[in-house]
Amino acid sequence: MFVKEGESGLTGLDYDLGQALGGKLGVTFAFTPQKFDGIVPAIQAGKFDAALSAITDNKQRQQVVDFVDYSQSGSGILVADGNPRRITNLDTLCGQKVAVQKATNQLDLLKNHQADCSAAGKGKIDIQTYPKDSDAQLALRSGKVAAQVLTKPAAGWVAKTADGGKAFDLVEDPTAPGGYNASPNGIAVSKQLPALTDAIQKALQALIDDGTVKKIYDKYGVASIATKAATKNAAVD
Repeated sequence: MFVKEGESGLTGLDYDLGQALGGKLGVTFAFTPQKFDGIVPAIQAGKFDAALSAITDNKQRQQVVDFVDYSQSGSGILVADGNPRRITNLDTLCGQKVAVQKATNQLDLLKNHQADCSAAGKGKIDIQTYPKDSDAQLALRSGKVAAQVLTKPAAGWVAKTADGGKAFDLVEDPTAPGGYNASPNGIAVSKQLPALTDAIQKALQALIDDGTVKKIYDKYGVASIATKAATKNAAVD
């Protein structure tokens, strides 16, 4: 969820999904921007009933909120339009220059994959770190790197929208449809409102069944991260 440059209204996958859920429930979702690290504490304090912000469903957070899971996402690979280096998965990044933002899970992913490159007898990934994703994309545009690794939803959105979809491609690895090291993302709901959790789960499943969720995910170029069922508290760790 974000605000487009020069505009004041919220937009994005989570916003669209929230509006669709509100319509199905017969209520209006009033969205309030909140710093990410303050979202769960705000729900605990009763400031919000629920939150929709690609929050990873994990066991630690489940101690204080419940989750209705709506996506499974991890890291994705962004390449130049037409994929001139023929990048198809993490293994094909071995021996290549790859851009990534500093201090991210994606940087850890690349570092951890170096052992696999060595075991396969391939060169190590030449990791190029940048302060911002936009800097990494500039390096990819200019041909300084073969690919960029970032969150898959972000990669899908950039591929779909940059230069009208003509600047980049998203690599789809069939072995990791939700992205690498994918985890469930959920709508966080106050544990004091179990009936709301159940209602959101039923509404989300109805939106999955009638194709609304697919349309929203297609709009943002990340159909592969959508779940087929609205699960509750499906954390893997």
